[in-house]
Amino acid sequence: MISFASKTVLISGGATGIGLATAHLMAAHGAAVALFDLDAARLAGAADALAAHGNPVLTVVGDVSSSADCDRAVRECGARFGGIDHLVHCAGVYPEALVRDMSDADWQRLMGINLNGTFYLCRAAQGALRDQGAVVLLASLAAHRGSHAHAAYAATKGAVLSFARSLALELAPRVRVNTVSPGIIATAMTRDLLGQKGSQLLASTPLGRHGSAEDIAGAIAFLCSPLAAFVTGETLQVNGGIYLS
Repeated sequence: MISFASKTVLISGGATGIGLATAHLMAAHGAAVALFDLDAARLAGAADALAAHGNPVLTVVGDVSSSADCDRAVRECGARFGGIDHLVHCAGVYPEALVRDMSDADWQRLMGINLNGTFYLCRAAQGALRDQGAVVLLASLAAHRGSHAHAAYAATKGAVLSFARSLALELAPRVRVNTVSPGIIATAMTRDLLGQKGSQLLASTPLGRHGSAEDIAGAIAFLCSPLAAFVTGETLQVNGGIYLS
């Protein structure tokens, strides 16, 4: 029911975790994939793995907190594929720190990656996005509920929610913009959290398991697909029901 044949997707944070899982899912359904990530070695490995799907793969090494790198990623994607159908922004960091302990530099780094990066990449992509395209941004359960020792992270993701709704108004009707708010997803980003509070969080999750990167990839693919053709400015929570507790 979902096909991305003849479509191109640009994925930030595409070398690992949710970004890579999304790349595999969309490539498996026909998409050409451009991966934008800071880790050159992991990008190379991801490209090798994606080649098995038989579709073109482009890798761009760069930092989303750099407007110049975001501009270059979009430019290289456009040069290779002629444009972008879907932009999926997964790049982000999840540092743990109480507000009283967070330095100015820590705050600025988090804002630079999680929030400035969202703005830079979406701004850069607008001219390359094709009609009937889709943008999917990653927010978080923390944006809705807050998170102990992650107040700055929650602040960035709350801002992403508001940014996405506003961008949806700006780009309509040509391009749709939505967000996905993952819950506790078992990735490298949450390894420390799961090690400390995994059993407690599991007990609070009605579906009885932690989420996987593939769970989020499925939601992203849905929002990019024609099945979501009348959905824009929305947030899809994917958290196994933990939001209910």
